[in-house]
Amino acid sequence: MHLCRRKGSFAADKNHSDPFVTAPLRRQAFAPGKAVALSYRKARNKEKTMDRQKIEELRERVSCGAVLVDAGFALDARESSRRAVKFRRRGEIVIVTHGGAGWFDPLSDEKGDVFALAVFLEKIPFNASIARVGRLAGVDLMPAPRRIGARPAVLSVGDTWERRPRLFRLSPAWRYLHDTRALPWQLLRRVAETGIVRQGPQGSAWFAHHDEAGTLSGWEERGPQWRGFSTGGSKTLFRLGGKVATRVCITEAAIDALSLAALEDIRPDTLYASTGGGWSPSTARAIETIALRAMLVAATDADPQGEAYADRLRQIADRLGGDFVRLRPNAIDWNEELKERRQEEDLPHARAAGSRVKLRPAYGGP
Repeated sequence: MHLCRRKGSFAADKNHSDPFVTAPLRRQAFAPGKAVALSYRKARNKEKTMDRQKIEELRERVSCGAVLVDAGFALDARESSRRAVKFRRRGEIVIVTHGGAGWFDPLSDEKGDVFALAVFLEKIPFNASIARVGRLAGVDLMPAPRRIGARPAVLSVGDTWERRPRLFRLSPAWRYLHDTRALPWQLLRRVAETGIVRQGPQGSAWFAHHDEAGTLSGWEERGPQWRGFSTGGSKTLFRLGGKVATRVCITEAAIDALSLAALEDIRPDTLYASTGGGWSPSTARAIETIALRAMLVAATDADPQGEAYADRLRQIADRLGGDFVRLRPNAIDWNEELKERRQEEDLPHARAAGSRVKLRPAYGGP
C-alpha cells in the first residue's frame, strides 16, 4: 500500500479519513456513559459512607477527656462528679459529660462532641479535626458507664422533686449539712421551712433552682460521695432571700450561698444565689433581671474560675449600668471559711477571746 501523498492534500480534502492523521480531541468523546456514571456515583456514595462510618467509629472510640488531656488540660477531681467531669488548663475550663461523649465550656455557650472539641481547642476546620481525633483512637480516658437492668421510667423534673422528702432535723441530709458542712441549725431550719432543699439519696441534699416566675427548673445535688445536677433539669439560680432585696450575692454552689448567708447572719437586704457551677443562657437572663433592681455582688470562689465568673458579673453590671462589688472568701470558698470559723470557735482559747465577736467577710477590690 502506497502511503505517500502530496503536500497539502489533507488540508484540501476535509472529508478524507487517514489512520495516520490525529483529529482534534473532543471533550464529549470522553464523557462517561450512563452505566459508567452510575458506577462512579455508587463509588462516591460508598466512599462517603465509609467516611461517615470512620467518623462514627472515632466518635465512639475517642473520649473528649482524652482530647483535653492531650491538649494539656488536667482533671479537677475535687470539682468533678460522675456525670460532669471538670478539666482545667490555667484559666480555661471544660466540663465533659455523657460519659466522655460530650462537653461544654461553662464560661461560654460552646459545646458539642469530640470533633467540635478539637475544632474549639485548636481553631481548625472540621476536616482537620477528624485527623486530630483519629490520632487519639484507642485512648479511652472515660469509658461510658455500663447500664445494669432495664431503664427506669422517666419522671418529670417536678414529679421527681416532689417525691423526695423535705429536710427535717437530724435527717441524713440535715446531718450532712450541719456536721460535715458546718451550716448552723438555725439556718437549716429556715431552709427547711421555705422548702428549697430536699433530701436526696444516700445522705445527699438537693437544692432547688427556680426561674424569675418561681418555676422549678432543676436542682443541685451534693452529698458525702456525690455531686451533680438533676438529670433533665436546667440551671437558673438557687435562691435564699426575698425578691425585694437590694443586694444579690452570686456564688458558684448552693452550699457556698448558704455558708455566706450564715457568715452574714442572713442579711435582710440580700438575696443569696448560686449558679450551680454553670453559666447557661437561662442563668445569664436571671442574673440580668436581678441586676436591674439590685447591686451585684460577685461572691465566687477565690481561684481562677471564681475570678472568671466575677468578671462576667462585672460585665453584666457595667452593661446594665448597675452597681458591682467583688466579695472574696478568705479561704478557697465560703464553706471552707465557715468550717474554719467553727473550728476556731471550738478551740478553748478562741472561745474566751472571740466567741462574742462576729467576723464579717472582707470586701475585695471593685
